[in-house]
Amino acid sequence: MLTTRRRLAALVAAAVAGLTLTSGVSQAAPSSDEATTAPTSTATAGPLHVMSYNLRYASNTPPNTWADRRPVMREQLRQARPQLIGTQEGLYSQLQDISSDLGPAYDSIGLGREGGSKGEFMMIFFDQRRLQPLEYDHFWLSDTPDVIGSQTWGGCCPRMVTWVRFKDKATSKEFYAVNTHLEAYDATARSKSADLILQRIAGFDPALPVILTADYNEAAKPGLTVYDKLVTSGKFADSWVTAERRSALYATFHGYKPLTPNGDRIDWILTTPGLRVSKANINTFSKDGQFPSDHLPVESWIHLG
Repeated sequence: MLTTRRRLAALVAAAVAGLTLTSGVSQAAPSSDEATTAPTSTATAGPLHVMSYNLRYASNTPPNTWADRRPVMREQLRQARPQLIGTQEGLYSQLQDISSDLGPAYDSIGLGREGGSKGEFMMIFFDQRRLQPLEYDHFWLSDTPDVIGSQTWGGCCPRMVTWVRFKDKATSKEFYAVNTHLEAYDATARSKSADLILQRIAGFDPALPVILTADYNEAAKPGLTVYDKLVTSGKFADSWVTAERRSALYATFHGYKPLTPNGDRIDWILTTPGLRVSKANINTFSKDGQFPSDHLPVESWIHLG
């Protein structure tokens, strides 16, 4: 498990040692099925395929247990083949399963929100054939953002951000990926979280674009606090809105109930303004009536410049 602030030096040392230290979960040896069905794309130029996915934490309580959902999610991810996945709600053992299902081409960076392997992760999975991590860090959405597990704004639980600066091997361009999950029950906490995220991003290299994936727990609508602070303000662009082509719109949270056409998007992918987005999709994959999560993952194909 990677820890906070062991940035580029740790990655370089890992490369020298011939290890893959960017993984936030252990990578099991693929089965013969995994070896044959894992994605086989290479670092060819083209848009970066980004997914934001609230996984719904692993549960053994029926219905919709992780054992029932896992094979559906495995098939979904292998069909979609995103090159960057910002996930929310994943638990350590669940993320190990997903790492194994994605196969050896993928790696991940993350930390439990309560420290180490404890609590939910904001794990970022990435296809190593396309992306190379250069530095990363985590912070908590609180008055003490550098204190692991800190929670000072109310709400149900600690909330955190994981970010990574990547190099795109296909284009040699660099960018930041930022991933989070905002508070569900406290609007003030969401508002303060948006402010802190903007403050931290302002400290990034201004020459590099930013991609922000999240479950915002708030609809993507002008007039609502988080959307106005992040998007209406001009700080970010909503990739669903700027996309040249879009799929059908559904509410991205369904709770394992029938999908809601033209419903609220509470899961968004935001970009630095000006980045071209050739396509956006709300992924409605299910199998034999089983959805892989209580959220629909959202996808964008983003051109870095």
